[in-house]
Amino acid sequence: MKGDSNRIIGIILIVVISFVYIKFFAPDVSELEAQAQAVTADSSSVNIEAEQPEDVSEELIVENLPDSVLIAEKASTFGVFAPASLGSTEIISIENADLKLDISSKGGKIVAAHIKGYDKVLEGENNEEIKEELQLLNNAKNKFAYEFILNQGLKVSSEDLYFQTEVKGNEVVLTANLDTGAKFVQSYKLGDAGYNVDYDVQLTGLSNYLDLSAGGLKLNWVNYLEKLEKNSDYERNYSTIYFKPADDSADHCSCTGSDTEEPEGKLKWISATNQFFNTSMIAGSSFKSGTFETEVLDGESDVLKKVSASVVLPTEELSGFNMDMYIGPNKFENLRAYDVELTEIVPFGSSIFGTVNRWIIRPVFNFFSKYFNNLGIAIILLTLVVKLALYPLQYKMIHSQAKMGVLKPKLAALKEKHPNDQQKVQMETMKMYQEYGVNPLGGCMPIVLQMPIWFALYRFFPASIEFRQESFLWATDLSSYDVFASLPFEIPFYGDHVSLFTILWAGTTVIYTFYNSRHMDMSANPAMKYMQYFMPIMFLFVFNNYASGLTTYLFFSNVLNIAQTVITKKVISDEKLMNELESNKNKPKKAGGFASRLEKAVAESQKMKEQQEKNKRKK
Repeated sequence: MKGDSNRIIGIILIVVISFVYIKFFAPDVSELEAQAQAVTADSSSVNIEAEQPEDVSEELIVENLPDSVLIAEKASTFGVFAPASLGSTEIISIENADLKLDISSKGGKIVAAHIKGYDKVLEGENNEEIKEELQLLNNAKNKFAYEFILNQGLKVSSEDLYFQTEVKGNEVVLTANLDTGAKFVQSYKLGDAGYNVDYDVQLTGLSNYLDLSAGGLKLNWVNYLEKLEKNSDYERNYSTIYFKPADDSADHCSCTGSDTEEPEGKLKWISATNQFFNTSMIAGSSFKSGTFETEVLDGESDVLKKVSASVVLPTEELSGFNMDMYIGPNKFENLRAYDVELTEIVPFGSSIFGTVNRWIIRPVFNFFSKYFNNLGIAIILLTLVVKLALYPLQYKMIHSQAKMGVLKPKLAALKEKHPNDQQKVQMETMKMYQEYGVNPLGGCMPIVLQMPIWFALYRFFPASIEFRQESFLWATDLSSYDVFASLPFEIPFYGDHVSLFTILWAGTTVIYTFYNSRHMDMSANPAMKYMQYFMPIMFLFVFNNYASGLTTYLFFSNVLNIAQTVITKKVISDEKLMNELESNKNKPKKAGGFASRLEKAVAESQKMKEQQEKNKRKK
């Protein structure tokens, strides 16, 4: 009570002093107007046109008021924070070998993070690449503000406060000196290198003024994720906000649409993530709670998405709450060093595909990149490793196809024997396959086993920053599409450019398909003869705008497939195959098996058909 009465007496004295100053010492209004008119006259004499602002006298009066009077006026809006509501904006910079931060004294927030050694890529006319300095957190509409609720019901945002700054080497300390000796301090500190920022928040002498009934202090973070890559469509689909519950796996808002998430319980970290760069906040202990939101913006905008986070800092740690900020590239090893599952923001995929990318494909590329600076060479070497590993299965596939080729004359004889009974031909064909020990599906296994690698690589190249702006042959960026030629118009679903690696992949796929299908009997389903060529044509539209690293892999994979097939078939002679088939024919056959079941199914179908024909004749 005594403190409240003293404060009331103090406010009354300030108001009285202000009244006396305005009444007896402030410049006369008419005098100020005359000065303003003289300034206008002087300006017009040198032919400079300027508008006389309205209420000049009032503005000049306010400018001449002492800080104590202005603080008294601000008290009704800012309460104990009133002294920090006055000041001027200053930009302070700290930097190390990899990162430079521009920090504003108003709000005490980072207004630009310069990521050294990386460029932002824009696409100009005719698909040429325009490179600019890459910055994060530099959108003017970004927000990083603490929300203070005072006991008297006032709500104050730290973005409206001015901080006194002190720079000590790679550290800047920002202090908002408040009423009654209270302080609000933020500090940012960089190491000699790297992208980590030590960030501390301290509140001193404010416990009696704040309403912390919500359990802590709320931090509102709004980040407009700007375009940094030439392929903005894929960048948009790989950009969102991630968060890590303290006792659960990392999660994220939708990557393809607007979304809101409100996980239960404490949180370890949050991360606003572009395709290849991120800004993350990792709590020293944990955030009390959080709400997260993404908003997809107009595709024509320079901004991909608006991501927002509201997290609560626990009350018991407001005297010293520590965070690590990571502001930089999505490098797996950098993120892994935090040991808090921050690597989950790299979109390698989930389930088996993400596992293959993280612990098989990524280490293989890392190994090759130690010895080869050009990652295009690393892609070719990866293709070679995969093909050598699968060659035993590839050999079985080629061997099975060769045996079917040797049986082709016998299959042709079956068609001549039953020219009008296709089901009978199929049944006899299955019987012949079983008799000679030929598996018509023997060539599918290598393709099935390669599919996890294909799907994994589909996610790997657009997610791995190691391929960003890495060139190979005519491709300037293996993480994005290659532009061999620009079109003067845009083709729907295809684009306004030609990806040569995609065309080479499609062409070699057609050649490989034709070479392998020569010995296949498609008389039962003639449409399949043409449908097999539809897939590469369809994927021309998909891969034309995809990462050229993937189409490079697929192209060289086809080249090696063709080489393996041609060489292996030359080694396998028809005479040896025929001897093998005759030997299989003379061996006792085991009951069961896929071929046997298939033969039974065809036989039952044949019986049903014969029964239907008998019923028709009876009618």
